[in-house]
Amino acid sequence: MGERWTILILRDALIGVRRFDQFLNRLGIARNVLTDRLNRLVDNGIMERVAYQERPLRHEYQLTRKGLELSPVIFTLMEWGDRYISYEDGPPRVLEHAGCGGHVVTQLACEDCARPLVVDEVTNRPGPGATAQQLSPAAT
Repeated sequence: MGERWTILILRDALIGVRRFDQFLNRLGIARNVLTDRLNRLVDNGIMERVAYQERPLRHEYQLTRKGLELSPVIFTLMEWGDRYISYEDGPPRVLEHAGCGGHVVTQLACEDCARPLVVDEVTNRPGPGATAQQLSPAAT
């Protein structure tokens, strides 16, 4: 996930790009790099290869449930970019609620009280799976 092409592939998959050549043309990525990134996404269960043509055999790449659950990450990055990058004609894509057409926003919220939060209201602490190194205070 920490590699730029992977994020861009996921972004495009979320807007309906499915086929290898579509990714290749939209991203301007080298063929071997795209092949490697798609294989990694498939190997990690984020995308799956699905045959869409028998002769010759051709596949498309579809997001799995695991991949779809990355959408808040991608949407938050889009929202951040729209906030801090000036577009003359507006943002290149907008997120809308399919049910009513309202603008979709990402937000932090408390699971217990459901109250929306700002980043200054959020703290973090080591969780039950933390290693000994993660339990020690951060170096100052």
